[in-house]
Amino acid sequence: MTTTKSTGWHAIADVERDTGLSKDTLRVWERRYGFPMPTRDALGERQYDNDQLIRLRHIRRLIDAGHRPGRVVVLSLEELVALDTQWRAERIQLSSGRPDATAASVACDEAIERWMQMLRVQDAHGLRQALAQVQMERGLARLITECVAPMNVQVGQAWLDGGLAVYEEHLYTEIVQSVMRQALGQLAQARAPLPPRILLTTLPGEVHGLGLLMAECFMVLEGCHTIPLGVQTPLPDIVTAVNKSGADIVALGFTASQNPREVRAALAQLREYLPPRVEIWAGGQCPALYKPPRGRPAGASPVYVPMERLQDIQHGVIRWRAHAHVAAA
Repeated sequence: MTTTKSTGWHAIADVERDTGLSKDTLRVWERRYGFPMPTRDALGERQYDNDQLIRLRHIRRLIDAGHRPGRVVVLSLEELVALDTQWRAERIQLSSGRPDATAASVACDEAIERWMQMLRVQDAHGLRQALAQVQMERGLARLITECVAPMNVQVGQAWLDGGLAVYEEHLYTEIVQSVMRQALGQLAQARAPLPPRILLTTLPGEVHGLGLLMAECFMVLEGCHTIPLGVQTPLPDIVTAVNKSGADIVALGFTASQNPREVRAALAQLREYLPPRVEIWAGGQCPALYKPPRGRPAGASPVYVPMERLQDIQHGVIRWRAHAHVAAA
């Protein structure tokens, strides 16, 4: 890992916006754990250097992954990176089904390193062409599982470590989305969609839609009729859209930055609003999605169907169609 030098200073409000950690939390940690340890400017306001900001990014991600603040706040950056890398590697292996040590994975890692270099010099055309070539040679599903999913990890890690600027991360997202949307357009022209009708979106506060688009690709490959609403759709609007479109499934994407309690509460609330026939599928990097619900009566219908891996979408579609066939018989 490349160590980022302390070349800049950030006010507490800037750190709050960057990490999602509240000012009160930062002050409490300062008193309780001795970190972060800001300096003071001429007016006595807290100032945090780049090294502390990067360390706080890792801390926030690990807390979202289920680690307790008392355990991770006191760790060094090297220890945080080791924990974070282990968790992210486990998540990407689950989501993509990609083995750790094969000739194919080594070749993919080498390609990703070339693409990262393109991103660092803002070679948008070259990166777009490279991804499109992989899509033509291997197909959309393998592009996503073998290339996009692991590269998402690399881009996220580079941003955490200060190796990529926010605008470079945004550039990457735009390039990948353009390649996948072009492939989706080609699939739409090749075949007519079949049930189930799946409405895709994120809830308010979740601004990231790349994972949702990856999921949509797998749904379209299964022949599903998808209804993408973009990101941050309020619950009442989701219900209205379901009623008007006749959607059979609502698919929601969550990143690790989402508050676990808020995620569970929103899913429970949406379940109450939707007709019983409409399933809720929830996937993404939020660890809370894959933990057994607390206090739910035994035998009660599940609030949602967790989609831990992209490949789970295929199984979900097969199951839904089998049940629909039985119901129609």
